[in-house]
Amino acid sequence: MQLTIGKLAKEASVTIETIRYYQRKGLLVEPDKPATGYRHYPSEAISRLRFIKRAQQAGFTLKEILELLSLDNEHCQDVQKLAEQKLQQIDDQLNDLNALRNALDDLVKGCQQNQSTQHCALIDALSNQTDSKS
Repeated sequence: MQLTIGKLAKEASVTIETIRYYQRKGLLVEPDKPATGYRHYPSEAISRLRFIKRAQQAGFTLKEILELLSLDNEHCQDVQKLAEQKLQQIDDQLNDLNALRNALDDLVKGCQQNQSTQHCALIDALSNQTDSKS
């Protein structure tokens, strides 16, 4: 089955601009344009687009997806290593977000305990904290 870009976009549930963007990034091959008519994409392009979208939903960047696509079934250990690295990155982000949430929760509780109309406890706390990273 040969697909025009519009039909491919519809089948893969993406926009035409998404397809063009993926082509520019090297994630999807742009077929040659015939002298007359439209480019035709192979039906396998639907699976590739769906793979890209699912990988994005799993947290992979387009650069990482390109690397995944360059590997085949014979490189399962390499794919596993990339997935493990992504999992560690997500765990690190979750830890950072939890620390941020706890810090903000402490500030809000301080604000709730000090209902002064002259000073905002949250602003005071942020203003008086020293930045240990600088």
